[in-house]
Formats: sequence, C-alpha cells, structure tokens
Amino acid sequence: MSVNGYRRRPGRGVFAPAGAALALAFLGVVGAWVYFIHRMSDPATVLAIGVRVDGSRVSVKFPTCPFEEVRTVEVYDRDSEKLLWKATGPKTAEGRHGTVTLWRAADFSTAAPRPVPGTLPEHLDVVSTYAGTDGGTGGIVDVAEVASAHVPEGTYWTDSGPRTAAQLDAQPTCRTSRRPEGVGTLR
Repeated sequence: MSVNGYRRRPGRGVFAPAGAALALAFLGVVGAWVYFIHRMSDPATVLAIGVRVDGSRVSVKFPTCPFEEVRTVEVYDRDSEKLLWKATGPKTAEGRHGTVTLWRAADFSTAAPRPVPGTLPEHLDVVSTYAGTDGGTGGIVDVAEVASAHVPEGTYWTDSGPRTAAQLDAQPTCRTSRRPEGVGTLR
C-alpha cells in the first residue's frame, strides 16, 4: 500500500512515461515520413514533358519559364536504369529553352559518345536540369505509345494528349519574367 491508502499497480513505475515518450517519438517520425513521401509524390508539382518520336528521332520539350535554361539532359533505359545518353550545354536558343532532339550531339557543348540505340527501349526515362539551380523535370516515355500517337508538326505527346510548346511552357508558375540573381547562362 502507498502512503495515501491506494495500492500501486505492479509494473507501472518509470517505464510508463518512458514508453509513452518513445511511442510519441515513433508517431512523430512516422508522421514526418508520411508527409515527406506525400510532398515528393504530389502530382500538382509534376510538370509534364512533351515527346515526339519520328522514326529513330526522339524530340523532347521540357517546360521552362522565360528565365530558365536547360543545363543537362539525361536519357536512361527505365527498365535497366542504364544511362543511354547525357548532354550538357545546349548550343541553340531552342535547346536552352527546353526543345531538344535526343542523341543529336552537335546541338550540345558536350555529349556522351553513345549513338542512338539500334532499337529504342520500351520505356525511356528522360530528365533535364536547369542552369543555376538544382531544379529540373523529366518523365517516363512509353516509346510505342508516343510513336503511334502521330502528333501534328509543332506538337508533342504528353500523358494528357497532344500539347504545343507554348502549352507545356505555361505549366510552371513563373514568379517573374526576369532571370533571378545568380542564375547563369550557358552561352
């Protein structure tokens, strides 16, 4: 019996507050993990890329704001995760603003010396990064689906159907029409 006349329950000493604190910490970690996963997979922040497949030529339109410039383009075989091609520093204004033809090394300052695969993989993972930032965009391309879409000249196939370059560029919410301080150019 305790001093005030009530009996203490066995096994509820110092471990009850420590167990509660541990459970609360665990719930906090799980909650933070769920929030992080949700933010990383938030479909509202995913920008669609546009793709054209004309024979063995694959053209991509990455959405850009007026002040953004594409720095790097990478192409992977999605199934094997093998790097198929990498290029840096688009030489043309169109390339810097997101309109590129994959495996056209002459359009870039540097490009991996890999030729176009004889047969394109079923799925390509195409990624770009923007100059002066860690940001970029990309997407998975179902080569057969895009090739069979037969989109008109000047348009690109997206998951939502055909889109023009202007429609793709209208996706990002551009805060300004000027280049922010510290964002360089690739010229």
